[in-house]
Amino acid sequence: MFTIKIPRRGGLVVAQLSLHEKHSLFFPLANRITVDFVPRGGNVMRIFILGIALALCSSPFVTAQLDSALEKATQTLAHHDTSGLSDDKITAGLKQALQVSTTKAVSLTGRPDGFLKNEAIKIALPPRLQTIGKGMRLLGMGAKVDELEVSMNRAAEQATPQAKAIFLVALKKMTFDDARRILTGGDTAATEYFKRSSSADLTTAFSPIVHRSIGRVGVVQQYNQLIKTAPGGSALAGQFDLDNYVVGKTLDGLFHVLGQQETKIRQNPAAQTTALLKEVFGKK
Repeated sequence: MFTIKIPRRGGLVVAQLSLHEKHSLFFPLANRITVDFVPRGGNVMRIFILGIALALCSSPFVTAQLDSALEKATQTLAHHDTSGLSDDKITAGLKQALQVSTTKAVSLTGRPDGFLKNEAIKIALPPRLQTIGKGMRLLGMGAKVDELEVSMNRAAEQATPQAKAIFLVALKKMTFDDARRILTGGDTAATEYFKRSSSADLTTAFSPIVHRSIGRVGVVQQYNQLIKTAPGGSALAGQFDLDNYVVGKTLDGLFHVLGQQETKIRQNPAAQTTALLKEVFGKK
């Protein structure tokens, strides 16, 4: 039975709401109130008790304090929802979610037009060339600018599928502590984890792949042609590393799409496609 008792302390009425034998909550109250309630068990009924107390309080000050207490209680209960899962299950669930997310992200970006037709990640001309590109369009040479942009995006689309194996290696290194922080973090906490822990390795592994892809689709030739043709473009010759630019933009685009896929799994039950995903993320 839950009981609210209101002893007087220095003239101020104080209420004690007993939620559990090891937990209590104190807050000021305007009137003497006693509430007896037989719980049916579970965290939901504890939140309901707080709701009753809130409804009975008329003071704005009391309401504000109870709002704060309710928020803290909800956060505590939300954290408790995953405490029944074993460390191994939490880690396995997260790794499975990230494998699903990375596979989908690679599939979406590593196909024809995966970068080129996605305005959120499309690789545009390098900043140093944008002014030149605008000038060339004004001179009726826009086709050469378009060719360079298409070539850079094609290189990204051809290189991106190689990231799948790299992400799997990063997943194997994930510890339980990493998994717990990711589970209780924001909607893109796992994506941010990859950025922090794997960007350098991904860049090192991606660079030769992008370099080969750039060679196959003719990006360097298109870039050099643009430099030679554009008025004043020769001044930029040898001053820009196109490989690094495309690698960086490829990773940015891949992480962007990965973040979108991670958010779907966290927020949308329909995206939790396995029993383990439902058990881990459905409890959050």
